[in-house]
Amino acid sequence: MWIDTHCHLDAPEFDADRAAVVARARAAGVTQLVLPAVGAFDFETVRTLAHQHGFAYALGIHPLYVMDAQEQDLTLLAELLERYRDDPRLVAVGEIGLDFFVPGLDAARQDFFYTQQLKLAQRFALPVILHVRRSADPLLRGLRRFKVPGGIAHAFNGSRQQAEAFVALGFKLGFGGTLTYERSQQIRRLAAELQPEALVLETDAPDIPPHWLYKTAEQRAGGAATGRNEPAELPRIAESLAALRCWTAEQTAARTRANACAALPRLQALEDGAHG
Repeated sequence: MWIDTHCHLDAPEFDADRAAVVARARAAGVTQLVLPAVGAFDFETVRTLAHQHGFAYALGIHPLYVMDAQEQDLTLLAELLERYRDDPRLVAVGEIGLDFFVPGLDAARQDFFYTQQLKLAQRFALPVILHVRRSADPLLRGLRRFKVPGGIAHAFNGSRQQAEAFVALGFKLGFGGTLTYERSQQIRRLAAELQPEALVLETDAPDIPPHWLYKTAEQRAGGAATGRNEPAELPRIAESLAALRCWTAEQTAARTRANACAALPRLQALEDGAHG
């Protein structure tokens, strides 16, 4: 019923109970997860997990990891994209992008890895999954320069004008746990007002917990564990989108699932196979 378009199932937060996390997701009606890599160290891990559990995956180098990445990691990425080009579970190049929120990152190095990975997406005719954090305009400049077959702007938090620019380039916008916070007025406004074809759902698990899992700084200082997000939370997160759009749960699931398959076309065959 539901597709979580962004879940880091390989994260160490899931090491103790990964199988149970997957079981809870399926019990909640989340039938498909997209598992994006963040660096060369987890390329094979996400692929293995996708095949083990019947999910989809993407290969790429995340902007927060480019400081430790080497140029040979790009060579390895190209080799694996070639090796697995006929793998139906390989749906995108990602997670790639730019991050100008975290201090101390080399902007030029980020841009180099971003543009090189856009070239690979072009070469292999794959969509991209974008990390967007205070970086929408430079990301858009790269997309206008290196045409790729669309994709998803993950955890989108830009302006309405930026949102429309991504949509015009064939992208869907990922919405998740931040939708559940009433103070996230801009994100909630975009989710309510953008064309319905623009929206996909995600958790970014184990990150971006919805409000019911969030722990305050005071709670954390008192020893409370930070709430771990997981894909089973997606249907409840979707309730916020449904309320904003005045959709039923069924309408929300059908629309966001169709949008996910449009953004990452190989998902459609996986969905058809799962329900055939």
